[in-house]
Amino acid sequence: MRLSIRHTTRYRFGQPVVHALQRLRLVPKQTQGQEILDWSMEYENAHEELQFEDQHHNTTTLIAVEPGTKEVVVTCKGTVDTHDHAGVIGRHAGHLPLWSFLSQTSLTRPGPGIRKFLKDFEDREDEKLDLLHEISRRILEEVEYKVGSTIAQTTAEESFAAKAGVCQDHAHILIGIARALDIPARYVSGYLMMNDRIEQEATHAWAEAFVDGLGWVGFDVSNGISPDARYVRVATGRDYRDAAPVTGISFGNAEQVLEVDVSVEQQQVQQ
Repeated sequence: MRLSIRHTTRYRFGQPVVHALQRLRLVPKQTQGQEILDWSMEYENAHEELQFEDQHHNTTTLIAVEPGTKEVVVTCKGTVDTHDHAGVIGRHAGHLPLWSFLSQTSLTRPGPGIRKFLKDFEDREDEKLDLLHEISRRILEEVEYKVGSTIAQTTAEESFAAKAGVCQDHAHILIGIARALDIPARYVSGYLMMNDRIEQEATHAWAEAFVDGLGWVGFDVSNGISPDARYVRVATGRDYRDAAPVTGISFGNAEQVLEVDVSVEQQQVQQ
């Protein structure tokens, strides 16, 4: 499937900015199941300082905000060819060892509610793949997908206790449970083409777990499936903070309003 993507992030400030930096993870990965045909990034009232690959093989861009500006716009656009591998990414790659994805973070660490929930899955002899699919299904039954119910700093346990969350929360809950069961797991940010619209609510997020014999396998708890050709992987990490599309801005006390516009649509491939 050939997907055309346009992603615009707009920051408006209550007063002119003196100094600020942004860290962007907005370049899709060249990886199993997807090929980047073209990708560009444009900035209004900011300029690129540096681009590098981080410890998770995420392309990371640092941009500096022009002094005195009251608005910054970052526009990404490009074309990606994708293939359906039933969510299987395959072998582990990256600068971090596989065992580093077994330790919990403050966003994934299970609390009393999740620990009680995961007791149903301890000491099970199911195949790991089947077990992970069951856990994914059960999480969605317990935690309703509800836009606006959480924020970026909400932990897996907080979302689980509230029985509501978004894709980020579902991913953190699954990651926390997998790690508690001694299964390496990581967070993925990217894009999803919804079948009924071009304009998307936001970027998307899901989890990946390492399954012996298959390698990394994706699980989109919010949609109850493993990622298919409609998904584009952009960044991975131990939790949201490692893979967040935009982080690292410091504007002092200036009030800011963030707007995000994402469109993903299928293009016809010429034979």
